[in-house]
Amino acid sequence: MTYLAKPGLHHPTLSCNAIGFTRRDYEGKISTLCAGCGHDSISAAIIQACWELDIQPHRIAKLSGIGCSSKTPDYFLGQSHGFNTVHGRMPSVLTGANLANRSLTYLGVSGDGDSASIGIGQFVHAIRRGVDMTYIVENNGVYGLTKGQFSATADQGSVSKRGVANADSPLDLVTMALQLGASYVGRGFSGDKQQLVPLIKGALSHRGAAFLDVISPCVAFNNHAGSTKSYDYVREHNEAVNRLDVMPSRTAIELVHDAGTTIDVAQHDGRTLRLHKLDAGYDPRDRIAALNLIHQGNARGEVVTGLLFVDPDADDLHGHIGTVGTPLNALGSADLVPGAGVLEKINAALR
Repeated sequence: MTYLAKPGLHHPTLSCNAIGFTRRDYEGKISTLCAGCGHDSISAAIIQACWELDIQPHRIAKLSGIGCSSKTPDYFLGQSHGFNTVHGRMPSVLTGANLANRSLTYLGVSGDGDSASIGIGQFVHAIRRGVDMTYIVENNGVYGLTKGQFSATADQGSVSKRGVANADSPLDLVTMALQLGASYVGRGFSGDKQQLVPLIKGALSHRGAAFLDVISPCVAFNNHAGSTKSYDYVREHNEAVNRLDVMPSRTAIELVHDAGTTIDVAQHDGRTLRLHKLDAGYDPRDRIAALNLIHQGNARGEVVTGLLFVDPDADDLHGHIGTVGTPLNALGSADLVPGAGVLEKINAALR
C-alpha cells in the first residue's frame, strides 16, 4: 500500500501562533492507523494544544513504547525530538532523558498494553518519583496490533469482538496515578476535543507528573456491543467535566453538552451512550474526593472524565533529589569532577 507524503508548502493565509508557527508545523507524517481510530483524534488534540501554547517544536521530546498508541508520535510534532523505546520501557528512558536535560518539555505517549501490562512497574515508579512529564495513555482495552485480545484495562464482563467475556478485574490507571502521588490527573475521551485539548494544555504546562488516561476506541477490535471502551458505551456512560465533541467510527459526531446535565447520544449502530458532565463547582484540588468520585462513577456505570485532580504547588523529581538548575548534559568536567576535597567533605557529612 502506498501513502502520499504531505506537501511541504504552506498556504500564505494559514494562521500563525505568537511565535510564528502554523498548526501544520506541529503535524507529523500521514497516519497509517485504521480510519476512525481514536488515537488519531488524540494526535490532533496534541497538535492543537502545542500550537495554542506557542511551544517551539524543537523544545519538546516525545517518547513512546510499543503498540498502536506508540506509533502515533510519528503523526505529530514532526520537528520535535523523538525516541521509540522497547515495549513498556518508555518511562525509564524518559526519566533518564529528563534528568540529563531538564530544559525540554517531555511528552510520553503509551497504551494500555504498554503501560498496564509489561510496563506497569515502569509506570508506577515514574509516577511516584514525580518526573516532570506529560504521560498520556491511549486506552482502548485491547491489544490492537495482535488482533484484539483483552488488555489489563478491559472491564470485567466486557465482551470481545468474538463474543468472549473478560473474567479478570481491570486496572484503573487513573486511581493508581492518584494513589501514587501524580500531581495532575485527568481522564478524557478521544472524541471530546473541547475537553481533551485543555486537558493536554494543562498537563504540558504543569510542573511534575501529569497523567492523562484517554479512552480511545479501537474501531477494528473493540467498538462493538458489549465493549466498555467503544464509542457507544463511553457516550452513554460518560460523566464529563467539559464539553463533548465525539468522534465515532469513520464519522465525527459533534454536540454541545452543558455542565451539570446528562445527555443521550445516538450511535451509528443504534446504541445510545449516556454522558453526564460535572457541574462547574467541582474542585479538582482534593485527591481523596477525586478517588471517591471515580469509584462512585464506576458504581453507577459512568465514565468520569475531565480534570480530576491538580496540585498547583507540586514539585518534580529534580526538586526531590536537589539537582542543579543547569541541565546535566551542559555541565563541564570541573562541575562533574570537582576533586578529592569535595568528595571527602561529602563522605564526612555522611559519617
